[in-house]
Amino acid sequence: MKSRTLNSSSKLKIYKSIKRPVGTYGCEAWTLTTRNEQHLSIFERRILRKIFGPVQNEDGSWRIGMNHELNELIENADMVRFIKNRGID
Repeated sequence: MKSRTLNSSSKLKIYKSIKRPVGTYGCEAWTLTTRNEQHLSIFERRILRKIFGPVQNEDGSWRIGMNHELNELIENADMVRFIKNRGID
């Protein structure tokens, strides 16, 4: 996910087609608790920050992307909603 040869849209497609299903595979047997939701969200944000990289501020300094910015980039299609929409929970 850190490779510079792939653009962020390709990396996002790989994430949605490979990493998200692997991450949600075991969820069929879970009772999705708040703690599990938090762990899944942390896992997902960690991957998304590697895909999209740092964000440059107006003053030229760099910072990591904020959670709401990451949600906008994936159009609020996070892993927890993905699990709940599939009816796994």
